[in-house]
Amino acid sequence: MTWSILARDDKGVFGAAIASRFFAVGSLCVHTRRGVGAVSTQALMNPLYGPAALDLLGQGLAASEVVGALIAPDDGRAQRQVHVLPLTGPAAASTGASCVDWCGHLAGDGFSVAGNMLAGPDVIEATAAAYVRTQGLPLAERLLAAMEAGEAAGGDKRGKQSAALRIHADEDYLALDLRVDDHADPLPELRRLYAVSLERFQPFLSCLPGRGRPSGITDRAQIEAAIADFQQRRGSTS
Repeated sequence: MTWSILARDDKGVFGAAIASRFFAVGSLCVHTRRGVGAVSTQALMNPLYGPAALDLLGQGLAASEVVGALIAPDDGRAQRQVHVLPLTGPAAASTGASCVDWCGHLAGDGFSVAGNMLAGPDVIEATAAAYVRTQGLPLAERLLAAMEAGEAAGGDKRGKQSAALRIHADEDYLALDLRVDDHADPLPELRRLYAVSLERFQPFLSCLPGRGRPSGITDRAQIEAAIADFQQRRGSTS
């Protein structure tokens, strides 16, 4: 009922995007942790997979070992799909034998795509190809382009309802967490929300307390200056 892409950039930033004909797909499926990895649990999802997978990755297990450890004790594994992307090394995935066609997964250099109940294999292939093709763009924009390409290739064969985009950089909190929980055309709405986040939210986030800046910026004039500087730099590269 869903397809998703997990990705990491060369700075260790994780990103994930997901879409489905299911309400609030971003609420239970996608999980990330700073400096550890990204996970998506799909089909008849098991939300417990996310925290468990991230804990195991944090202990040093390879993604393939993590997937094996998740599904081995789970009697519902035949109806589940999960993929895992670690900080280093290849991704791993499992698509249960009872997942609804079309279902499958593929992995590339620093990314993984998986889906079920799709119009066909073209969906994840187009998603992956668009991600590769957009190298050089910001990670969030690559993920949006990838999901849009998957949608153009047929997407979820039942239709559209929700989508989500997550970016996890070098903080314990998320750099971006956008969700469209119920919409007639969720991916364009997700892109609209991303554009709005660039106006003030993303530069404002850099002023908050975080790693190496325990108090953040509290002077409102400095915050406004940071936002203006972000907009100027963004305008010079657009």
